[in-house]
Amino acid sequence: MGKNKIEVCFSPALYPYFENPEAIVVVSDILRASSAICTAFINGADRIIPVGTIEEAREFKSRGYMVAAERDGIVKDFADFGNSPFNFTPERVNNKHIVYSTTNGTQAVQLASSGYKVIIGAFLNLQALCDYAISESRDIIVLCAGWKHKFNLEDTLFAGAMTDLLIESGKFETICDSALASRDLWNLARHDLIGYVDKSAQRNRLKKNGLDDVIEYCLSLDLSRIIPVLEKDYLVKLSGFE
Repeated sequence: MGKNKIEVCFSPALYPYFENPEAIVVVSDILRASSAICTAFINGADRIIPVGTIEEAREFKSRGYMVAAERDGIVKDFADFGNSPFNFTPERVNNKHIVYSTTNGTQAVQLASSGYKVIIGAFLNLQALCDYAISESRDIIVLCAGWKHKFNLEDTLFAGAMTDLLIESGKFETICDSALASRDLWNLARHDLIGYVDKSAQRNRLKKNGLDDVIEYCLSLDLSRIIPVLEKDYLVKLSGFE
């Protein structure tokens, strides 16, 4: 039996060229949406409903839902909180359904929904993601949420880390240039990941707004075995990988 393939899509704008209804799509938005989603489930959230627009988020709020919503890192005035992982505390999210809308990440989740399965990827659950990918024996596409359809470093580094682990497992291969490039970038940065990400555009955007307290946490490896998975129009915990 041949090896499965891993590909990396650097931006949602490029996703139509990677789209594969038989592949598992791993959506990453490391600073901060995918890290926050993983944290919400670590802290007991029951369901997260990703919505693409502020109008949808506002409508859910009017129906009594708890809403996390931001644009450009700034919490919207009607929202309960924004997308810092540190907002998703057990006291706030345990057993709750949360509507979630961010600048990049939630739109990427919706875009990926044509795939065989959509899961949420972060450094926080990296090894669990790789174990799951190996067990499923399907092609993998890592979709980087990027920044307003532009390339970013932190999502690409995550994609490179996942590419590296899957290829090293002997179960995956790639002839995708973006996967090879992301793997090279990961191997360049991995020994000082925080230092490397310090020069990234998103790190500087967060710092400008006083929101950069999450950097070290978002770059932490393997704090959880939980894998958020899209079912219909909401995210839940994938069973069997905790």
